[in-house]
Amino acid sequence: MQKILVANRGEIAIRVMKTAQNMGIKTVAVFSTADRNAPHVKFADEAVCIGEPPSNQSYLKSDKIIEVAKQLNVDAIHPGYGFLSENAGFAESCEANNIIFIGPRSKAIKIMGSKLAAKEAVKAYNIPMVPGIDEAITDVKKANSIAKKIGFPILIKASAGGGGKGMRIVEKESDLESQMKRAISEATSAFGDGAVFIEKYIASPRHIEIQVMADSHGNILHFFERECSIQRRHQKVVEEAPSSVLSSELRTKMGAAAIKVAKSCDYLGAGTVEFLLDSNHNFYFLEMNTRLQVEHPVTELITGIDLVELQIRVARGEALQLNQNDLKIKGHALELRVYAEDPLNDFLPSVGRLNTYKLPVGKDIRVDNGFEEDMDIPMYYDPMLAKLITYGKTREESIQVMLKAIENYHVEGVKTTLPFGKYVCEHEAFKSGNFDTHFVKNYYSPEVLKEEKESEAKIAAIIALKQYLKDQKVLRLPN
Repeated sequence: MQKILVANRGEIAIRVMKTAQNMGIKTVAVFSTADRNAPHVKFADEAVCIGEPPSNQSYLKSDKIIEVAKQLNVDAIHPGYGFLSENAGFAESCEANNIIFIGPRSKAIKIMGSKLAAKEAVKAYNIPMVPGIDEAITDVKKANSIAKKIGFPILIKASAGGGGKGMRIVEKESDLESQMKRAISEATSAFGDGAVFIEKYIASPRHIEIQVMADSHGNILHFFERECSIQRRHQKVVEEAPSSVLSSELRTKMGAAAIKVAKSCDYLGAGTVEFLLDSNHNFYFLEMNTRLQVEHPVTELITGIDLVELQIRVARGEALQLNQNDLKIKGHALELRVYAEDPLNDFLPSVGRLNTYKLPVGKDIRVDNGFEEDMDIPMYYDPMLAKLITYGKTREESIQVMLKAIENYHVEGVKTTLPFGKYVCEHEAFKSGNFDTHFVKNYYSPEVLKEEKESEAKIAAIIALKQYLKDQKVLRLPN
């Protein structure tokens, strides 16, 4: 493998390229006209413009990306996450054109891309699943009948997708019809498929995921868990590894279950098996993400393993040189997704220019970044600027390093999730480890954050005034 094309943009494109270059592999970037001057374009050995800013005219144009790969004699394509990373057709196109797809085979992508097909695949492996139905439906009357059997509250979920789209919690029967229609409409719009399924809603769950890696020689390893319960709109914002609630026994059980899920679809490469953990520490299979996850750095920090390097080695046919017993958890890592969003305005995207953009540096601080000062934030893509990752010997130490890093991360021109990250890390529920996926709903409000910021501003003003008066006093002293 001499040359890899990274079919992505921003921080993940640079992240993949760094490892490839460390391995002596040349890199090719693709970009839209909006990203012409983006850091990932400058970082690569070669770069090619593939279209206009909308992703369906650039980063989702699989035929164009394949064409560029062939023209530049590319050996492999790394899809990153998002865009084409879980597109079975794209994986098949790579295979058909003798280009290695750095990811699973298309069959696994298809199975795990449908929540219902995934449930069907893992059935034989005796993996705990949330009570529900194993068929996609669009009929409201049928949904009502099923919901009564399962018992409210229930969760309506789009069969064809994720990211919180097409998902609705229904507390009572009278709300079912309206929520069902909304879920179907949203699923149709987002995925082109309105089919939904129904399952029991697990109250107060924690979102725990297990990182797996499988080679083509029959070896599958798990790299422990990540806690991803701090979410807004069903999307993660703060992640950590390991979880503060898993015992070593439960960790072993969940790891074994994740390996079984990978076996069920003949998996290859890096993947993540997601589980819900209820208040009694019962776990249930949720889904499998057939790609590298946004939050993979926390796993890298606690295991000392470069997951992208393993992806590349597995893709070129190498066997994993590790055994499960070789893997140990060392220390604790946190990740904050730094989005260009306004936490004071319902986390709505904040578009503008990065007038000031200074990254924190220091021991145990890692920033996977995709932007530079004076860049505009394109309105066409996911609003994530970077990932701020911190490490400590203990969870408490990792939190303290994160707070210091947030303080030294300077952004002006757009609003970001940095103040929200600070709020989370300072909150007693988070610090104690006693939280679930309802953290935002239960504890957070823009008003609380506003009050905190005003209080901090007052304290800063008082300190500045005291310093000024002290300086004036010194100036008035006679020689």
